[in-house]
Amino acid sequence: MHRRSRSRSRTFVRSAVLAAFALFALGAAAPGQSAGRGLLLTVSGAENTWIRGVTLQCDPAPAGSHPRAAQACAALDAAEGDHERLAADGRMCTMEYDPVTVTARGEHRGTPVAWRETYSNSCVMRGETAAVFDF
Repeated sequence: MHRRSRSRSRTFVRSAVLAAFALFALGAAAPGQSAGRGLLLTVSGAENTWIRGVTLQCDPAPAGSHPRAAQACAALDAAEGDHERLAADGRMCTMEYDPVTVTARGEHRGTPVAWRETYSNSCVMRGETAAVFDF
C-alpha cells in the first residue's frame, strides 16, 4: 500500500470514528434529556485529521466531557451563542503555520449550530475562541 493510500485510510477511519462518536454523544440522550441537546466540539489538524473532540451541554447546567464546561458555556453565553463573537484574549502567538480546524455541531440553548473555522495554529485558535475549544 502506498503512503498516500495509508494516509487516506487513516483519514477515513478517523472520520468514521468521529461520526460514530457524534452519533453516540448527541443522539443517545440520557434519561430526561432531549436527543440532540448540546454540542460536539472538534479540533482537526492538517488535511482534516481529527485530533480530539468533546461534548458540551449548557442547558440546564454546564455538562458534558468538556474539561472546562462552565467557562465554555459562559463564553458562549457572553457571545449570545455566536462563535464568531467569542471574546479574543489578546494573547501573543508565533507566526508558525500549522493549521487547525475547529467545528461546533449540535444545539446551544435551543438554537441549531453548524460552525467551522480554520486558524493558523493552535495558539491563535485558543486565543480567538476563549474556553470553548480549550480542551
